[in-house]
Amino acid sequence: MRALRIHKFGGPENLKLENIPIPPVGDSEVLVRVHAAGINPVDTYIREGAYAALPTLPAVLGREVAGQIEETGKNVSKFKKGDRVFACLPGNGGYAEYVSCEEEYVHYLAEKLSFSQGCGLYIPYFTAYRALVTKCHIKPGEVLLVHGASGAVGIAAVQLAKAYGLIVAGTAGSIEGMELLKNIGADHVFNHKEKGYLNNAVAAIGGQGFNVVLELLANVNLGADLTVLNQEARIAVVGCRGTVELNPRSLMLREGSIIGVMLGGATKEDLKKTAEVILKGIDQGWVNPIVAREYTLEEAAQAHHDIIYNSGARGKLVFRL
Repeated sequence: MRALRIHKFGGPENLKLENIPIPPVGDSEVLVRVHAAGINPVDTYIREGAYAALPTLPAVLGREVAGQIEETGKNVSKFKKGDRVFACLPGNGGYAEYVSCEEEYVHYLAEKLSFSQGCGLYIPYFTAYRALVTKCHIKPGEVLLVHGASGAVGIAAVQLAKAYGLIVAGTAGSIEGMELLKNIGADHVFNHKEKGYLNNAVAAIGGQGFNVVLELLANVNLGADLTVLNQEARIAVVGCRGTVELNPRSLMLREGSIIGVMLGGATKEDLKKTAEVILKGIDQGWVNPIVAREYTLEEAAQAHHDIIYNSGARGKLVFRL
Protein backbone atom coordinates (compact mmCIF):
# COMPACT_ATOMS: atom_id res chain seq x y z
CA MET A 1 0.00 0.00 0.00
CA ARG A 2 1.01 3.63 -0.41
CA ALA A 3 1.80 5.52 2.78
CA LEU A 4 3.52 8.69 3.93
CA ARG A 5 6.34 7.90 6.34
CA ILE A 6 9.00 9.82 8.18
CA HIS A 7 12.41 8.25 8.83
CA LYS A 8 13.69 11.22 10.83
CA PHE A 9 12.16 14.21 12.55
CA GLY A 10 12.33 17.59 10.85
CA GLY A 11 10.73 19.60 8.06
CA PRO A 12 7.94 18.62 5.67
CA GLU A 13 10.51 17.35 3.16
CA ASN A 14 10.87 14.34 5.48
CA LEU A 15 7.40 13.09 4.50
CA LYS A 16 8.19 10.28 2.07
CA LEU A 17 5.57 8.54 -0.08
CA GLU A 18 6.47 4.85 -0.02
CA ASN A 19 5.07 1.40 -0.69
CA ILE A 20 4.88 -0.59 2.55
CA PRO A 21 3.01 -3.75 3.65
CA ILE A 22 -0.64 -3.56 4.64
CA PRO A 23 -0.74 -3.73 8.46
CA PRO A 24 -1.82 -7.00 10.11
CA VAL A 25 -5.18 -7.22 11.84
CA GLY A 26 -5.37 -8.32 15.47
CA ASP A 27 -8.21 -10.33 16.97
CA SER A 28 -9.98 -7.20 18.27
CA GLU A 29 -9.03 -4.96 15.35
CA VAL A 30 -10.46 -3.97 11.99
CA LEU A 31 -8.66 -3.12 8.77
CA VAL A 32 -9.95 0.11 7.24
CA ARG A 33 -9.54 0.98 3.58
CA VAL A 34 -8.82 4.68 4.00
CA HIS A 35 -10.69 7.09 1.73
CA ALA A 36 -9.76 10.27 3.62
CA ALA A 37 -7.26 11.12 6.35
CA GLY A 38 -7.37 14.20 8.55
CA ILE A 39 -4.47 16.66 8.62
CA ASN A 40 -3.92 18.36 11.98
CA PRO A 41 -1.38 20.71 13.56
CA VAL A 42 -0.37 17.92 15.97
CA ASP A 43 0.87 15.93 12.95
CA THR A 44 3.37 18.68 12.18
CA TYR A 45 4.55 18.84 15.80
CA ILE A 46 5.18 15.08 15.75
CA ARG A 47 6.95 15.33 12.38
CA GLU A 48 9.22 18.02 13.78
CA GLY A 49 9.97 15.99 16.91
CA ALA A 50 8.40 18.75 19.02
CA TYR A 51 5.72 16.72 20.77
CA ALA A 52 5.62 14.99 24.15
CA ALA A 53 4.85 11.50 22.80
CA LEU A 54 6.88 10.65 19.70
CA PRO A 55 6.52 7.47 17.63
CA THR A 56 9.24 4.97 16.88
CA LEU A 57 10.74 5.66 13.46
CA PRO A 58 10.02 5.05 10.67
CA ALA A 59 6.44 6.13 11.32
CA VAL A 60 3.25 6.82 9.41
CA LEU A 61 1.60 9.96 10.79
CA GLY A 62 -2.12 10.76 10.97
CA ARG A 63 -4.57 10.34 13.84
CA GLU A 64 -7.97 10.22 12.16
CA VAL A 65 -9.37 8.52 9.07
CA ALA A 66 -12.61 7.67 7.35
CA GLY A 67 -13.19 4.78 4.99
CA GLN A 68 -14.67 1.31 4.74
CA ILE A 69 -14.08 -1.89 6.66
CA GLU A 70 -11.90 -4.25 4.62
CA GLU A 71 -11.31 -7.01 7.18
CA THR A 72 -12.27 -7.81 10.78
CA GLY A 73 -10.47 -9.73 13.52
CA LYS A 74 -12.05 -12.89 14.90
CA ASN A 75 -13.32 -11.16 18.06
CA VAL A 76 -14.92 -8.22 16.23
CA SER A 77 -18.72 -8.34 16.19
CA LYS A 78 -19.80 -4.75 15.60
CA PHE A 79 -18.56 -4.29 12.02
CA LYS A 80 -18.54 -6.17 8.74
CA LYS A 81 -16.73 -5.71 5.45
CA GLY A 82 -17.96 -2.67 3.53
CA ASP A 83 -19.23 -0.67 6.51
CA ARG A 84 -18.59 3.08 6.32
CA VAL A 85 -16.62 4.18 9.38
CA PHE A 86 -14.46 6.85 10.93
CA ALA A 87 -11.69 6.03 13.37
CA CYS A 88 -9.32 7.64 15.82
CA LEU A 89 -5.75 6.40 15.86
CA PRO A 90 -3.96 6.92 19.18
CA GLY A 91 -0.82 5.40 17.68
CA ASN A 92 -0.91 7.38 14.38
CA GLY A 93 -0.94 5.59 11.00
CA GLY A 94 -3.62 7.46 9.08
CA TYR A 95 -1.59 8.76 6.14
CA ALA A 96 -1.94 5.45 4.30
CA GLU A 97 -4.27 3.45 2.08
CA TYR A 98 -5.01 0.99 4.89
CA VAL A 99 -4.90 1.18 8.66
CA SER A 100 -5.61 -1.35 11.40
CA CYS A 101 -7.37 -0.10 14.50
CA GLU A 102 -8.90 -1.44 17.71
CA GLU A 103 -12.66 -1.89 17.32
CA GLU A 104 -13.43 0.41 20.25
CA TYR A 105 -11.89 3.38 18.40
CA VAL A 106 -14.03 2.86 15.28
CA HIS A 107 -17.50 4.31 14.71
CA TYR A 108 -20.11 4.12 11.98
CA LEU A 109 -20.07 7.02 9.52
CA ALA A 110 -23.54 8.21 8.59
CA GLU A 111 -24.41 8.33 4.90
CA LYS A 112 -25.18 12.04 5.20
CA LEU A 113 -21.45 12.76 5.71
CA SER A 114 -18.73 12.30 3.10
CA PHE A 115 -15.51 10.48 3.88
CA SER A 116 -13.68 13.82 3.89
CA GLN A 117 -16.13 15.09 6.50
CA GLY A 118 -15.81 11.85 8.41
CA CYS A 119 -12.07 12.17 8.88
CA GLY A 120 -12.73 15.57 10.48
CA LEU A 121 -14.88 14.20 13.31
CA TYR A 122 -12.39 12.83 15.80
CA ILE A 123 -9.80 15.47 16.63
CA PRO A 124 -11.95 18.60 16.03
CA TYR A 125 -15.19 17.47 17.69
CA PHE A 126 -13.73 15.30 20.42
CA THR A 127 -11.32 18.12 21.32
CA ALA A 128 -14.11 20.70 21.38
CA TYR A 129 -16.20 18.43 23.61
CA ARG A 130 -13.32 17.77 25.98
CA ALA A 131 -12.53 21.47 26.26
CA LEU A 132 -16.04 22.85 26.61
CA VAL A 133 -18.04 20.10 28.28
CA THR A 134 -15.56 17.90 30.14
CA LYS A 135 -13.21 20.63 31.32
CA CYS A 136 -15.16 23.91 31.29
CA HIS A 137 -18.59 22.48 32.16
CA ILE A 138 -20.46 24.87 29.88
CA LYS A 139 -24.03 25.78 30.77
CA PRO A 140 -26.94 27.08 28.66
CA GLY A 141 -27.00 30.86 28.49
CA GLU A 142 -23.27 31.32 29.03
CA VAL A 143 -21.29 33.41 26.58
CA LEU A 144 -18.38 31.79 24.76
CA LEU A 145 -15.54 33.35 22.79
CA VAL A 146 -13.91 31.02 20.26
CA HIS A 147 -10.62 32.74 19.51
CA GLY A 148 -9.77 31.53 16.01
CA ALA A 149 -13.07 29.90 15.17
CA SER A 150 -12.85 29.27 11.44
CA GLY A 151 -10.51 26.27 11.66
CA ALA A 152 -11.73 22.71 12.18
CA VAL A 153 -11.68 22.74 16.00
CA GLY A 154 -13.20 26.22 16.11
CA ILE A 155 -16.06 25.23 13.83
CA ALA A 156 -16.71 22.15 15.95
CA ALA A 157 -16.73 24.31 19.08
CA VAL A 158 -19.23 26.79 17.61
CA GLN A 159 -21.58 23.99 16.54
CA LEU A 160 -21.27 22.21 19.89
CA ALA A 161 -21.78 25.36 21.95
CA LYS A 162 -24.88 26.38 19.99
CA ALA A 163 -26.32 22.89 20.47
CA TYR A 164 -25.75 23.29 24.23
CA GLY A 165 -27.54 26.64 24.34
CA LEU A 166 -24.65 29.07 24.59
CA ILE A 167 -24.26 32.52 23.04
CA VAL A 168 -21.19 32.33 20.81
CA ALA A 169 -18.77 34.95 19.54
CA GLY A 170 -16.17 33.75 17.06
CA THR A 171 -13.15 35.35 15.46
CA ALA A 172 -11.62 34.70 12.05
CA GLY A 173 -8.84 36.24 9.98
CA SER A 174 -10.66 36.68 6.67
CA ILE A 175 -13.98 37.82 5.25
CA GLU A 176 -14.60 34.28 4.01
CA GLY A 177 -13.92 32.86 7.46
CA MET A 178 -16.27 35.36 9.06
CA GLU A 179 -19.03 34.46 6.61
CA LEU A 180 -18.51 30.78 7.36
CA LEU A 181 -18.97 31.45 11.08
CA LYS A 182 -22.18 33.35 10.47
CA ASN A 183 -23.45 30.48 8.33
CA ILE A 184 -22.85 27.88 11.05
CA GLY A 185 -24.68 29.92 13.68
CA ALA A 186 -22.21 32.13 15.54
CA ASP A 187 -24.11 34.98 17.20
CA HIS A 188 -21.29 37.51 16.86
CA VAL A 189 -18.35 37.44 14.45
CA PHE A 190 -15.18 39.54 14.49
CA ASN A 191 -11.99 39.83 12.44
CA HIS A 192 -9.05 39.19 14.80
CA LYS A 193 -6.76 41.10 12.44
CA GLU A 194 -8.61 44.36 13.12
CA LYS A 195 -7.46 46.67 15.90
CA GLY A 196 -9.83 46.75 18.86
CA TYR A 197 -11.78 43.65 17.88
CA LEU A 198 -11.84 42.27 21.44
CA ASN A 199 -13.26 45.52 22.80
CA ASN A 200 -15.92 45.33 20.11
CA ALA A 201 -16.64 41.72 21.05
CA VAL A 202 -17.14 42.58 24.71
CA ALA A 203 -19.38 45.51 23.77
CA ALA A 204 -21.49 43.25 21.55
CA ILE A 205 -22.29 40.93 24.46
CA GLY A 206 -23.23 43.74 26.83
CA GLY A 207 -19.86 44.61 28.36
CA GLN A 208 -19.77 41.90 31.02
CA GLY A 209 -17.06 39.74 29.50
CA PHE A 210 -17.04 36.09 28.49
CA ASN A 211 -17.86 33.13 30.69
CA VAL A 212 -15.71 30.79 28.61
CA VAL A 213 -12.90 31.32 26.09
CA LEU A 214 -11.68 28.59 23.75
CA GLU A 215 -8.13 29.55 22.82
CA LEU A 216 -6.50 28.00 19.76
CA LEU A 217 -3.32 30.09 19.62
CA ALA A 218 -2.38 30.84 23.21
CA ASN A 219 1.11 32.17 22.48
CA VAL A 220 -0.52 35.05 20.58
CA ASN A 221 -3.83 35.59 22.37
CA LEU A 222 -3.75 34.38 25.97
CA GLY A 223 -2.62 37.66 27.49
CA ALA A 224 -5.47 39.50 25.78
CA ASP A 225 -7.96 36.79 26.75
CA LEU A 226 -7.39 37.63 30.41
CA THR A 227 -8.76 41.14 29.84
CA VAL A 228 -12.17 40.06 28.49
CA LEU A 229 -13.37 37.67 31.21
CA ASN A 230 -16.53 37.63 33.28
CA GLN A 231 -16.46 36.55 36.90
CA GLU A 232 -15.13 32.99 37.42
CA ALA A 233 -14.55 32.61 33.69
CA ARG A 234 -12.69 29.63 32.24
CA ILE A 235 -10.13 29.73 29.44
CA ALA A 236 -9.54 26.40 27.70
CA VAL A 237 -6.18 26.31 25.89
CA VAL A 238 -6.22 23.78 23.05
CA GLY A 239 -3.54 25.28 20.81
CA CYS A 240 -0.17 26.92 21.44
CA ARG A 241 2.97 27.33 19.32
CA GLY A 242 5.31 29.13 21.68
CA THR A 243 5.65 31.10 24.90
CA VAL A 244 3.48 33.97 26.05
CA GLU A 245 3.82 36.86 28.48
CA LEU A 246 0.75 37.70 30.56
CA ASN A 247 -0.36 39.69 33.59
CA PRO A 248 -2.16 37.47 36.13
CA ARG A 249 -3.86 40.46 37.77
CA SER A 250 -6.78 40.28 35.35
CA LEU A 251 -7.18 36.59 36.12
CA MET A 252 -7.06 37.27 39.84
CA LEU A 253 -9.59 40.09 39.58
CA ARG A 254 -12.14 37.80 37.94
CA GLU A 255 -11.06 34.68 39.86
CA GLY A 256 -10.77 32.99 36.49
CA SER A 257 -9.14 29.73 35.48
CA ILE A 258 -6.81 28.70 32.67
CA ILE A 259 -7.29 25.05 31.75
CA GLY A 260 -4.94 23.10 29.53
CA VAL A 261 -6.64 20.63 27.23
CA MET A 262 -5.08 17.66 25.47
CA LEU A 263 -7.20 15.01 23.77
CA GLY A 264 -4.54 12.43 24.53
CA GLY A 265 -5.47 12.74 28.20
CA ALA A 266 -8.95 11.36 27.61
CA THR A 267 -9.71 7.94 29.08
CA LYS A 268 -11.50 5.20 27.14
CA GLU A 269 -14.61 6.07 29.14
CA ASP A 270 -14.24 9.75 28.16
CA LEU A 271 -13.93 8.83 24.49
CA LYS A 272 -16.93 6.52 24.63
CA LYS A 273 -19.13 9.20 26.20
CA THR A 274 -17.91 11.80 23.72
CA ALA A 275 -18.57 9.49 20.78
CA GLU A 276 -22.15 9.01 21.93
CA VAL A 277 -22.72 12.78 21.93
CA ILE A 278 -21.05 13.33 18.55
CA LEU A 279 -22.92 10.44 16.88
CA LYS A 280 -26.18 11.79 18.25
CA GLY A 281 -25.21 15.24 16.99
CA ILE A 282 -24.70 13.84 13.49
CA ASP A 283 -28.21 12.37 13.59
CA GLN A 284 -29.62 15.66 14.87
CA GLY A 285 -27.75 17.64 12.22
CA TRP A 286 -25.67 20.01 14.33
CA VAL A 287 -22.44 18.08 13.76
CA ASN A 288 -21.48 19.12 10.23
CA PRO A 289 -17.74 19.28 9.47
CA ILE A 290 -16.61 21.85 6.91
CA VAL A 291 -13.88 20.70 4.50
CA ALA A 292 -11.64 23.54 3.34
CA ARG A 293 -9.34 21.62 0.99
CA GLU A 294 -8.49 18.11 -0.12
CA TYR A 295 -4.89 17.09 -0.94
CA THR A 296 -3.32 14.05 -2.55
CA LEU A 297 -0.59 12.19 -0.69
CA GLU A 298 1.86 13.63 -3.22
CA GLU A 299 0.99 17.09 -1.88
CA ALA A 300 1.95 16.24 1.71
CA ALA A 301 4.62 18.92 2.10
CA GLN A 302 2.22 21.61 0.90
CA ALA A 303 -0.51 20.32 3.20
CA HIS A 304 1.79 20.48 6.23
CA HIS A 305 2.82 23.99 5.29
CA ASP A 306 -0.77 25.13 4.88
CA ILE A 307 -2.03 23.72 8.18
CA ILE A 308 0.45 25.94 10.02
CA TYR A 309 1.11 29.01 7.88
CA ASN A 310 -2.02 29.70 5.86
CA SER A 311 -3.99 32.58 7.34
CA GLY A 312 -7.74 32.77 7.20
CA ALA A 313 -8.63 29.14 7.93
CA ARG A 314 -11.98 27.96 6.62
CA GLY A 315 -12.42 24.40 7.82
CA LYS A 316 -10.71 21.03 7.71
CA LEU A 317 -7.70 20.01 5.61
CA VAL A 318 -7.69 16.37 4.48
CA PHE A 319 -5.84 13.87 2.34
CA ARG A 320 -8.20 12.27 -0.19
CA LEU A 321 -7.09 8.78 -1.16
